[in-house]
Amino acid sequence: MKIYKIPDDLQTIIFDIDSTLYTNAAYAFEQVDCQVREYARITGMTADEARKKVLNYRKEFAAKNDGKKVSLGNTLLSFGIPIQQSVEWRKTLLEPKNFLSDDEKLKETLEELQKKYKLICVTNNPVLPARKTLDALDVSSFFPEIVGLDTCFKSKPALEPFQKACEITASAPENCLAIGDRYDMDIALPLEMGMGGILVTGVEEVYTLNKVL
Repeated sequence: MKIYKIPDDLQTIIFDIDSTLYTNAAYAFEQVDCQVREYARITGMTADEARKKVLNYRKEFAAKNDGKKVSLGNTLLSFGIPIQQSVEWRKTLLEPKNFLSDDEKLKETLEELQKKYKLICVTNNPVLPARKTLDALDVSSFFPEIVGLDTCFKSKPALEPFQKACEITASAPENCLAIGDRYDMDIALPLEMGMGGILVTGVEEVYTLNKVL
């Protein structure tokens, strides 16, 4: 865990979902790869050719942007796949219940946090598979609202999803804390907006949040 900033008057916690509220390498890989395979199918590539194309684009993007990462949605957008198409693929291809199950420790952590703060998720997945993920973990009740890829049709690190989270929770950025597993996607922009930020390596570090907040 790396703590960049915790607001003095913390009111709202904005959670990333994937690889933040769960740690599951197989599902993390499948979320990307199922879309890459679909891209390969519609373009007549092999899956390996499509994977290489995505990898090369991400490497080139990082080299041109001081090492920053680019989301899969924005990568596919550069290949001519609209965000709306990415949304539909994720809705139909992702089945988190095949990989995830109830997490009692996470439930205990979120129950304590909910007593003091508003909780909301901002994710680069559409709302439907995001909600399915929370359902699979049995923590959906802690997050009445999700800002997903199909909320603003913008992929993190765009400004709009974080602004929408502030709007929904009626919170100023300086009263919000962003928590996620990728600095470039989940933390850097919120810090620029005046929010707090905590970078985690997975759910095991989320379990310890009550000790630092």
